[in-house]
Amino acid sequence: MQADNTQRIFLWSGPRNISTTLMYSFAQRSDTRVYDEPLYGAYLANTKAHEYHPDADLIMEQMECDPNAVVAFMNGPHEKEVVFFKNMTHHLMDLDLDFTRNGFNIILTRDPIDMLPSFDKVIPNPSLKDVGYAEHLKLKSYFDQEGIPYLILDSKEVLLDPELVLRKVCERIGIPFESNMLHWPAGPRPEDGLWAKHWYSNIHRSTGFMKYKAKEELYPEHLNELLEECRSLYRELLKDSALVKASRT
Repeated sequence: MQADNTQRIFLWSGPRNISTTLMYSFAQRSDTRVYDEPLYGAYLANTKAHEYHPDADLIMEQMECDPNAVVAFMNGPHEKEVVFFKNMTHHLMDLDLDFTRNGFNIILTRDPIDMLPSFDKVIPNPSLKDVGYAEHLKLKSYFDQEGIPYLILDSKEVLLDPELVLRKVCERIGIPFESNMLHWPAGPRPEDGLWAKHWYSNIHRSTGFMKYKAKEELYPEHLNELLEECRSLYRELLKDSALVKASRT
């Protein structure tokens, strides 16, 4: 149980899954403060990812790199009624997940045929450990085992009908939907992580949720093996009844 009245929202995403779009959406709320990947510095400092992530040294220098200190911060006091933590699932590493009880958890995923080519443009030749699909299923299993409420969002479903999906999400969290969650001014936000210049060019040009559009470019052949691994995990995740769909039925 939470010891205060703060409503914490833990978003657990894979990379290139419109997680920043959702962060920008929640940032428009009058009652909410957002945080961009607070565990990123700890992830870089405690894995070999610092060897190939852009600006890793700068990120580790300026962020908290003790994962337990980050968890204490997320579970600590905050000035706003609602706090939204955009996190990458693979940033959890081997942390004790008990802290996830102190908020509402959202697993955000995306079809790897759309995600992997986008990720590969910034971090070439990624592996399964870089993209979060296996960690999503582990996290889901933990929530199921411990009886921790959660939702699963597929990026495509969000983009097909942002208002409908956000209304459902807010209802499940127990906060009112605000229509200003659908739009924002173009450009960066002060909460953007130090890595924004490498990843956020599209969101900085946007003023709201982009319409879903299937990838038309040829799929990179060097990602075929990883695609099969990820798709199996992705399909397993989407079998869950916690999946929120853009359907009015």
